[in-house]
Amino acid sequence: MATTLLRKTVLTAAGVVATAGGIAGPAIAAHAAPAEKSAIVADRKSGHGERELDVRYEAQPNFYFCGPAAARNALSVQGKNIDVHAMAREMGTTEAGTNSINDITPVLNKETGKDVYKSTEIPVDKARDRDKVDKLRADVVKTVDDGRAVVANIAGTATDTDGNAHSFEGGHYISVVGYRDGGKVVTIADSANPNQASYRMDVDELARWIASRGYSS
Repeated sequence: MATTLLRKTVLTAAGVVATAGGIAGPAIAAHAAPAEKSAIVADRKSGHGERELDVRYEAQPNFYFCGPAAARNALSVQGKNIDVHAMAREMGTTEAGTNSINDITPVLNKETGKDVYKSTEIPVDKARDRDKVDKLRADVVKTVDDGRAVVANIAGTATDTDGNAHSFEGGHYISVVGYRDGGKVVTIADSANPNQASYRMDVDELARWIASRGYSS
């Protein structure tokens, strides 16, 4: 069944498998990673189409807090340190996850400024369209150049530039905190597993990962 930005999330009997909004744990693990904090990338900018922001990383404290954790990590690049539980209350996060990117965007704007962030959907049948990919790439570059991070709602399996697969069949939220090659490759901060807190991915692969859901930039 097709999902949309506004589709409600539903827990399976296992409690961690299928949600449209995003369950916080990877498909291969039914427990949450312990919360850890560290700076995973340093803010740097060069003249070669490359920038990465300084993330004060924190892993999510349970299997369903991926939305609040992604937003918290995204806001940390602006020097903000917001309690993830407070963010979860504002987003209406439950054990079924956070419903959609439209629940993330207002919280980002509350901390950043009115209408700074906007939600964008990538329909499942448009994920390979060049204009959708190019818009995502442009939005990542503009947002990061503004000193902000993108938050994306993803689902399924995607492969990073090192060939590692990241699987969230029930849905997940991530932060996009940098880019290189003019945005052809993006840097992701992932709250699910502190052992894979940061990785890079082709923007085309990210667009397919977001398909049927959306991102806030």
